[in-house]
Amino acid sequence: MQKRIESVDILRGFAIIAMILVNTPGSWSNVYAPLSHSEWHGLTPTDLIFPFFLFIVGISITYAYKNKPNTIFTYKKIFIRSLKLIGLGLFINLFLPYLPFLEDLETLRLPGVLQRIGVVFFVSALLYLNLNWKSILGVSLVILILYWLLLGFVPLLNGLSPTFDRAPNNWANYIDHSLLGRHMWQPDYDPEGIASTLPSIVTCLSGILIGKLLASNQANKESKLFGLAIVLLALGYIFNFVFPINKALWSSSYVLVTSGWAILILSILYYIIDVRKLNFGSVFKYVGMNAITIYFISNLITKTFYLLKVGTNETIHSFLYNSFFIHSFLNGKMSSLLYAMAVSLFYMGIGYLMYKRKIFIKV
Repeated sequence: MQKRIESVDILRGFAIIAMILVNTPGSWSNVYAPLSHSEWHGLTPTDLIFPFFLFIVGISITYAYKNKPNTIFTYKKIFIRSLKLIGLGLFINLFLPYLPFLEDLETLRLPGVLQRIGVVFFVSALLYLNLNWKSILGVSLVILILYWLLLGFVPLLNGLSPTFDRAPNNWANYIDHSLLGRHMWQPDYDPEGIASTLPSIVTCLSGILIGKLLASNQANKESKLFGLAIVLLALGYIFNFVFPINKALWSSSYVLVTSGWAILILSILYYIIDVRKLNFGSVFKYVGMNAITIYFISNLITKTFYLLKVGTNETIHSFLYNSFFIHSFLNGKMSSLLYAMAVSLFYMGIGYLMYKRKIFIKV
């Protein structure tokens, strides 16, 4: 960015730290409800985190490519960056300490968070380079409507009537199971599956549209952001009556509601930080400047801690958790939360050190 928007960097960093917080509890059996994903339909604070990051990817695309020529060289850079993100995601799924790439390939999970970011970034960047804002809005609306019609009304190839429930006759689950087979997170569905990636592109496109507004010379941008947020939230919660809010499906109502919340929070941060020039949330900015790197490192370290043994009965993770966070005066959920907070603070410290040493790793 030629002129960085502080609030965007802060929101990006917050999203990454929130991802780490919910991904590293002390015990998965002791997690407070807001730090868990919804069982199926519904929305928890945790369900907002990933779409927030994809929304910010869209804003970043606007600033990164607004002055780039529409050439093969630009397309090549976009393609290479997408492959890097997908490759990092697959490496996380493959990784085993000391013996990398020996994960059972027959059941290796192919989708993932970084894989989805890579695909969404690639498609969204190409659309940004070739379409104006009206066309991007039109594409977004078409995707959301067609996705709803497919999942809600088109009979499956086996003749079964479609459903939004977690069932074999759910189109998203049916497509993922047919194409991915055993390479899924769960036997019957994957939250980053093939079908649900299509509406997740719209989440990124909403960020592109907001990025265009932020990059413009319009006055009172924070007020416009706030107004757009209210409209999207209203539309999303109304749409919820016919197409339930659902992260696993990345339902059309989910896209509208999560984009609405992202814009609403950004509007507040933008007013406080970029308009009023108040120093707020800088610690998250440090993480936001190396967001993908810190997320990738946290995944590798977490997986290592779950796999490497300390003695005969404990892993590094269980040793740290049991030794430092289990106390008689704390209940299980609080101990688990404190562990997750300690891990999050550690990566916030990593982000601060990288920022101070001017280490910025672009993926």
